[in-house]
Amino acid sequence: MHIVGKLVCIGVVATLTGCSTVKSWFGQDQRNVPAALVDFKSTMAVRSAWSSSIGSAKDFTFAPALSGNSLFVAAADGSVAKLDAATGRTVWRINAGMRLTAGVGSDGHTIAVVGEKGVIRAYDEQGTLLWKVQTTSEVLSAPAVGEALVIVRSVDNRISAFDSTTGVQRWTLQRSIPPLTLRAAPGIVIVDQNAYVALPGGKLVALALSNGGPIWEATVGDSRGTTELERMVDVSGLPAVLRDDVCAVSYQGSLACFDKKNGTQHWIKKLSSYVGIALDERFVFAADALGVANAYTRETGQSVWRNQKLANRRLSTPVSFGRAVAFGDAQGYIHFLSREDGSFLARFGTDGSSIINAPLIAGSNLIVQTQSGTVIAIATE
Repeated sequence: MHIVGKLVCIGVVATLTGCSTVKSWFGQDQRNVPAALVDFKSTMAVRSAWSSSIGSAKDFTFAPALSGNSLFVAAADGSVAKLDAATGRTVWRINAGMRLTAGVGSDGHTIAVVGEKGVIRAYDEQGTLLWKVQTTSEVLSAPAVGEALVIVRSVDNRISAFDSTTGVQRWTLQRSIPPLTLRAAPGIVIVDQNAYVALPGGKLVALALSNGGPIWEATVGDSRGTTELERMVDVSGLPAVLRDDVCAVSYQGSLACFDKKNGTQHWIKKLSSYVGIALDERFVFAADALGVANAYTRETGQSVWRNQKLANRRLSTPVSFGRAVAFGDAQGYIHFLSREDGSFLARFGTDGSSIINAPLIAGSNLIVQTQSGTVIAIATE
């Protein structure tokens, strides 16, 4: 993202004027200097297993999609590729014939990306075009693909599901749009015949895949303050789902966990974040808007540790990886922190450009895609 630094303004001209005024407040203030990298004794060996290049994300954000041993990646110039996740070998590479704004979503059979003005293009596992569909407006988050559906949320806050084989629209749901929202990419997760959708306005909704009907809706962050800017609360990144829990975090809101089946709130903590969170069997991990890495108990939300030594480094969505939790940053580093106490275990440098989405676990490797388009697999020893 320069997505972290931009806003979508919807409504009257006065709101649009306010949007241009606050653009510099997100990540461009010279007072928010990234913390210097601290010296520490590495206790985890990390190395590059392989690397490849797909192309720059430009002003958008792209995340790899993994299915079995196949890794699907895309870039803003329209490049889409299938890589062998174990070796990085390119199986095929095509061009969508248009600039892309989001991707990739895949279940291994259907590979979906989204282009300018909200055009979805879906390919089969050989890279052959299956269908293309025009949505109602721009799409910034990767399509969710699963259970024979491709689901997207466009910036007009419409959620639409298409048949993954034919592209026929199966259902659509329109939600209201708050006056001011982050120009970000809140995502969709498909689990157990439901879609869990992160929304502007601090809302998390569970939809039935069969017809798009809402099963429950929960509040991740309440709108507070006297101005539209102060009241702006958007769910960030992908909801995280594990067993009976679904958790999410919001900008200027909270981190909260809910019952996956009925939306009952388990716990909630005040936290503001631009990116998503990670769950494992014991912990919930999050990076706040100031670059502080946090761990909470999954059961009760009790704070376990905080690491403030990465302040203003614009940390990515984290991932729990063995005895570590890994965060990317705006300078292309991956920081491996102890799951137990947040201490530094290892650090790995990539190409110097931002890492925004969560690193992806593929077997024993951690895979990241940078904003400049480097796709790299990191092995630990």
